[in-house]
Amino acid sequence: MTAGWSEAAHAARLTWRCLGMAVTAILAQKLRGVFVASAVALGIAALTVIVASVDGARQKALEIVEWFGPNAVMVLGGDIENRPVGQRVLTLTWDDSRAIGRSLPGVMAVVPMRSKPSVVLRHEAKNVVVPVVVGATENYADTWDWPLDEGRDLTLEDIERSAKVCLIGDAPAKALFGDASPLGKTILVQDLPVQVVGRLAYRGFTGGGGDTSVDDRIIMPITTLTQRFNMDRKYFRGLRVKFHDPSLMDAHLENLKSLLRHQHGIGPGEPDDFSLLSAADILKFLSAVTGGMTVFLGVTAGVAILVGGFVLANLMYLSVSERREEIGLRKALGAPGWAVTVQFLCEACVLTVVGAVFGIGIGIGLGEILSSLGLLKLVLTPKIPLLSLAAAIAIALLFGLKPARKAASLDPIEALRGGGEG
Repeated sequence: MTAGWSEAAHAARLTWRCLGMAVTAILAQKLRGVFVASAVALGIAALTVIVASVDGARQKALEIVEWFGPNAVMVLGGDIENRPVGQRVLTLTWDDSRAIGRSLPGVMAVVPMRSKPSVVLRHEAKNVVVPVVVGATENYADTWDWPLDEGRDLTLEDIERSAKVCLIGDAPAKALFGDASPLGKTILVQDLPVQVVGRLAYRGFTGGGGDTSVDDRIIMPITTLTQRFNMDRKYFRGLRVKFHDPSLMDAHLENLKSLLRHQHGIGPGEPDDFSLLSAADILKFLSAVTGGMTVFLGVTAGVAILVGGFVLANLMYLSVSERREEIGLRKALGAPGWAVTVQFLCEACVLTVVGAVFGIGIGIGLGEILSSLGLLKLVLTPKIPLLSLAAAIAIALLFGLKPARKAASLDPIEALRGGGEG
């Protein structure tokens, strides 16, 4: 037992000395070390971006599903999946809305919606352009599970009277009123005076791509929007249907599809003229996008890491050739072959770990740039440095082992003479 501990302690001391000698050798060839570390850093930077961006995409997908609601379905006019040429997108009517609310089992609420893009809002001397003005029926905020910071939701009376009222999102509220309450104030929606009756809570969520926030909108009665802006009053673009029990969503979707096909007179074998979107569909789509992004970035990171590995291997072979006399002297003085192998592997590990540290920094910096441009959302987690260090050590062992074993196999006599391998 004592002999075993003594051998282990001797091996540990020898390994520590090998590590010290490895650092000394690296410092003696600084430029070569910088070249290897830089090559590895590029691969680790790519790995950092892929891990952080995939985690960010996954978090974004969950945010979208949570925002959309697990017990809701969005019905859109037209077939958005196949997009046939010349298709009509205004296919949903008030009859559809009434039939769903009256005949479909398990329905909690039905909210028809229209929208008008890029509308100027004015209050006193301040102007702001909102990406969208939404026209909806009563209980819009409640149906979207969107709390109100103050005020009230749209009511049935607002819809029936085509009232000039609105709910204002957090972004236009701050742009027009700053920290003051917008409640009861009148704003001009283009040239239409509208009173703010409710302020929607901040959601902090961007949807639909780019940097368009769901907070950057106002909501008016759908009757007011269609009448005041000369829009078609019979059809609307979308319906949000909310159900009581999310565990029955598959059955609800089938019933909803059958009802709408009946309403629209669509025969067997004929394509739908509407589209149904549930939280599961959105998650499936986003997962496919995330998977494609993972494959693309994974190939990029893999190629970059392989390049770093080949650079490491080639420079280590060069180092072994240049240091034959040093290796031969060490072996002649009694250094075992495994100690020579350990020294060269230590050199490889130090270089790749240093490269990994710089690569993580480069990856985070690149990710911040891409995030600021709205191209990616990155989420930094503790697994990034762990995976990066594991990848760095794997590069060192995979690409450094053969040169290290070559060094260990040199015949000391031939090496001291500057000759070939033993």
